[in-house]
Amino acid sequence: MTEGGAVDRGTVANKPDARRGGVQSIDRAVAILRCFDGRRPELGISDLARSTGLSTSTVHRLLNAMQQNHLVRQTGAKRYGLGPFLLQLANSGAMPRTLREAALPFMTELRDEFDETIGLHELLQSGQRIVAAQVESHQELRRTYTDIGVPIRLAYGGPGKAILCALPAEERARHLAEPLERLTASTTVDPAGIERELADARARGYAESNGQRTVGICAVAAPVFDHTQRVVGAIGASVPAVRMTAERMAEIGARVREVAWQLSTTLGATCDGVHSTIPDITLG
Repeated sequence: MTEGGAVDRGTVANKPDARRGGVQSIDRAVAILRCFDGRRPELGISDLARSTGLSTSTVHRLLNAMQQNHLVRQTGAKRYGLGPFLLQLANSGAMPRTLREAALPFMTELRDEFDETIGLHELLQSGQRIVAAQVESHQELRRTYTDIGVPIRLAYGGPGKAILCALPAEERARHLAEPLERLTASTTVDPAGIERELADARARGYAESNGQRTVGICAVAAPVFDHTQRVVGAIGASVPAVRMTAERMAEIGARVREVAWQLSTTLGATCDGVHSTIPDITLG
């Protein structure tokens, strides 16, 4: 307001620009933070400018503000690393430290929504998967995992195929190069047939199976990614076949895909990051 109660039009007009500038600064600061990782724990201003596409003067200005707030720290002449405030947040208990810890609230939400058993499947360094956790259905007839922690080949079952479909092509080929055992009458063992299932899974954003690993059980699962932008596991529903129809499979699948992506973003995944390796996969 000006003297006499008149509105200062210039001040009002500048407020949206100020808000936009504030959001832009946050976006740029986050872009700078994303440049640091285990391979590049320390970076110079020129490195950050090249990685973010920002000018060196803009990077320098942002780093000064971020350093004041302990988001970055200076490690040497014009070199920077992540700051102590990020470590404080990581150790505060407010952020999940493991995949299982991050996933359990999402799994419980899905279980309560569909009243079906929800499993968390983790990718091992060996290239196999394990059932890492489950939140069981309340129904009398329900799926209960009895093989938690037992390594399983990715080509078997919906959760494994959800992980397999999100691996780079050369890794998928290695998994399919070894002969597969027919676990049930429905198990797909032909590599070409599995590749078609994986292509369908990428297009839908989730994988399906009907008795392929366990007779009488349908599974629908979606891949989970972390801050490395690589698949680290899958989250899925395991449902007695007598309660599963094509329509319900699609309904649960769409919801599992959405929740799996929410979990992925909690772990640090981004659409651009995942699509840089798996461009044809549907997310969220």
